[in-house]
Amino acid sequence: MGFSLLVMFTYNINPVLLNLGPLEIRYYGLLYVINAILAYFILKNLSKKGFVKITAEKIEDLLAYAVISGVIGARLFYILFYNFKFYLQNPFEVIAVWHGGLSFHGGLFGALIGVYYFSRKFNYKFLQLIDVMSIPLALAAGIGRLGNFINGELIGRVTDVSWCFDFGDKLCRHPSQLYESLYSFFIFFLLWKLKDKKMKTGVLFSLFVMLYSSLRFLTEFFRQPDSQIGFIFGLTLGQWLNMVMFVIGFFFYKTNKDIKGNK
Repeated sequence: MGFSLLVMFTYNINPVLLNLGPLEIRYYGLLYVINAILAYFILKNLSKKGFVKITAEKIEDLLAYAVISGVIGARLFYILFYNFKFYLQNPFEVIAVWHGGLSFHGGLFGALIGVYYFSRKFNYKFLQLIDVMSIPLALAAGIGRLGNFINGELIGRVTDVSWCFDFGDKLCRHPSQLYESLYSFFIFFLLWKLKDKKMKTGVLFSLFVMLYSSLRFLTEFFRQPDSQIGFIFGLTLGQWLNMVMFVIGFFFYKTNKDIKGNK
C-alpha cells in the first residue's frame, strides 16, 4: 500500500489591490512602479560609484525612454508573434495592455532602441548605459514574474511535484512564474557582484543576455505553452526566441571579452 506526498496549493489571490469605481489598481501595475523606483535608485548608486556619469535628472529621462519604448516593443512583439489573428479581429484590444500580452523579448528590444536614442541625443556611451541598466533589468524581471504569479497567468505545465498549484482548472501545475522569478533574482545578485570586476564595456550586458536566455530556455520546459501557438518542432516559441537571444549575447560577449584595465 503506497501513499502520495502530493500537496496541491490552491491559487486564490485577488490581483486587484483597490477598486476605485471604474478604476482598478492592480498589484501588477504597482510592481511596475516599484521596478521604476528601484531602477532609479540603483542607477543613482552606480553613478555615485563612478560606473556611469549621469545626473539624477538624466536618470529619470533615461528610464522614461527605456520604459516607454520597452512597453511599446513588448506589446507590438506579442501582437505580431504571439496572437496576431486575435488582435486583427479585435483591434481595440491592442491598447488594452491591462488585459496582458507583453513579450519580454520585444520589451528588451524596444528598451534597447530607447536607450540607444537617449545615448545619441544626450551624448552618452550606449554600451556603458546598457551595462549598468542590465542590473536593475534583472531585478525588474524577477519582480515582474511575481506579478505574473499574482495574476495567475503564464501558468506551468501539469506535474506531480509536491509544491504544485491549482490555478483554477483543478490540475496540479508547476509555479513556473516563481521559477523564472528566482533565476532572475539570481542573475541580479550575480551581476551586482560582477560589476566591480574589471571588464570591457558591454560584457556585463552580454552576460545578462546569455544567462537570462539559457535559464529561461530551461524553465520553459515547466511552463505551459501559449494555447494559440502550442509547440513548434517540439519546443515553445519562447525557447526558439531564447536560442536566438543566446546566440546574439554570445556573439556580443566574444566581441567584448574581458581585457585588463577598467571600463
